[in-house]
Amino acid sequence: MSKWPSSKARKVVRALQSIGWKIKRERGTSHKVMECVGWPDFVFAFHDGDEIGPRMLARISKSTGLKPSDL
Repeated sequence: MSKWPSSKARKVVRALQSIGWKIKRERGTSHKVMECVGWPDFVFAFHDGDEIGPRMLARISKSTGLKPSDL
């Protein structure tokens, strides 16, 4: 069983912002380049209503430092 719950993309963006990530620029409705001090820029490429599964959330966490408790 995965420790990551499936979550909507807008919820993941809010969680990233709560841990210090900021939207550097947006391209259209899905691509957001996010920045955070101490981390390389991260491209978040999901529409707000998209459901992000546990495996993708685990991959996102490796690049951003996101934890299941942040959601």
